[in-house]
Amino acid sequence: MNNLKKLLGILWIVLALFTAYFSIFELALPKISTGHQEDLVFGIIILCILTPIISIGLGLFGYYSLLGEYDQDKM
Repeated sequence: MNNLKKLLGILWIVLALFTAYFSIFELALPKISTGHQEDLVFGIIILCILTPIISIGLGLFGYYSLLGEYDQDKM
């Protein structure tokens, strides 16, 4: 079970990288470049607030999983 948790840690890190790419290049930058005020505000919120929270959170979860912080003997 601990090996599965470490394997899933890699998945969480990959998911964090994918989420960062998707939220920056597919959501935030196209909204910022439209020029409408409501799109600009939404793009800035996605880029500056939501992307770091989601990506760093997923990345840390995966990193701690790789380190073995969620192993059965530590609980």
